[in-house]
Amino acid sequence: MNNIGRAELLVVSLALSLGIAVSGYFVSQTLYNAKVGINTAEVKGLAERRVEADRAYWKIQYTVSGSGTTPVSKLYEQSEADQSRIVSLLLESGFEKSEVSPGVIDYEKKEFRDDKQQLVEERHMLVGSIDVETGKVRLVSEARSKLNRLIAQGIDIQNNAPAYHFTKLNEIKPAMVKEATTNARIAANEFAADAGVKVGGIRDAQQGGFIIRDVGEEYGDTKSIEKEVRLVTTITFYLTD
Repeated sequence: MNNIGRAELLVVSLALSLGIAVSGYFVSQTLYNAKVGINTAEVKGLAERRVEADRAYWKIQYTVSGSGTTPVSKLYEQSEADQSRIVSLLLESGFEKSEVSPGVIDYEKKEFRDDKQQLVEERHMLVGSIDVETGKVRLVSEARSKLNRLIAQGIDIQNNAPAYHFTKLNEIKPAMVKEATTNARIAANEFAADAGVKVGGIRDAQQGGFIIRDVGEEYGDTKSIEKEVRLVTTITFYLTD
C-alpha cells in the first residue's frame, strides 16, 4: 500500500472513531437527561401574609393668593399664619414635632392678558407644604378629617392622599421562605404518591421575589394600610423508589 492509500485509510479511521465518540456522547446525554427528568419533580410553593403598613408619608399643601395690588409681604404673613395653624392641628392630633416638617413657601406671579396682550389681571400666589412622616399610620386618617375644619374656616388646603408603606419585610422573610418550601414539598409528596415514588432531597431551588400589594388590589402598594405579602418559590426535588 502506497503512502497516499495509507493516509486515506488513516483519515477514514479517524472520522469513524470521531463519529462513534460523538454519537456515544449524545446517547449518554439523552440517557442522563431522561434519568433526571424521570427522577425529579419541579413544584411551586406559595406563602402569603396579611400585614399592616408601618410607615406613612403625607404631604399637605396650602395656598395663599392675592391680586396685583396686594402686598406680597402681607401674603407671606398670611401663609406663615396658615402654616402655624396646620402644624398646631397636627401636633394636637398626636404627631410629634420630629414627624412634622414644614417646607419652603414658593412664590409665583401670574399674569392674565387679553387678545391684544394687554395686562388684564395680575395675581400673586404663595404655595407652602408640610410633610408628615410617621409610624402612627392609623392617626393619619383621623388628622386628615380634622383638616376639613381649617378648610371650612377659609384656609386653602390641598389634603393629598397619604402613602402607606410596609418596611419590615426582612422580619418575615425567613418564615415565609420556610413556609413556601414546606408547601412545595407537600405538593411534591402528592405528585410522588400518584407516581408510586418518594420525595428525596432538593436538587434545585429558585426563590421568586416578594410581592407587596394593597389588600384587594392587583396593582399598587401605597394606598391602603392593609397589605398582602406573597412569595412563590420553584423547587426541584429528587424522587426515589
